[in-house]
Amino acid sequence: MSEWLLVRPATTADADALVALGRAVAAEEQGWLTYNRSPSDERRNVKSVRRDPNAAVFVAETPAGVVGRLSIARDNNPFSYHVAELGLMVAATERRRGIGTALMEEGVKWARSAGITKVELHVFPHNEPAIALYKKLGFLEEGHRRRHYRIAGQYVDAILMAIDLD
Repeated sequence: MSEWLLVRPATTADADALVALGRAVAAEEQGWLTYNRSPSDERRNVKSVRRDPNAAVFVAETPAGVVGRLSIARDNNPFSYHVAELGLMVAATERRRGIGTALMEEGVKWARSAGITKVELHVFPHNEPAIALYKKLGFLEEGHRRRHYRIAGQYVDAILMAIDLD
């Protein structure tokens, strides 16, 4: 990593910062996601994930604090145990600075070390910067899920993207 950016596993001490990040991203007008965890919920989540060999949460930290998060978890189905799904969020003020790339690279590194051979994610079709990032990292579009989300009473599609690691 560089002097200005550290990507590391999340700890329970990050709970307040993760809640602030989640709420800030959820409040963006694009409606990227919902987020309703309290700091105690987030502490429990991080504690649980840190004990789980099939999941991980990473944070991106700069001098400004925690500015990004990547969550990744292996599928529990025995027939798709080789697959993990990830989610990424980066603070709006910190986008297009390499933070998403660094988090994604760390997530893929973790997946490889866990014996995962495929990583999937969902992205909104209107989130063109994220789609460009995922394609740059080798993710391919595998499907288009029509009316996958319902946000403020409106159906929104999702693009399924994935990368094969073997």
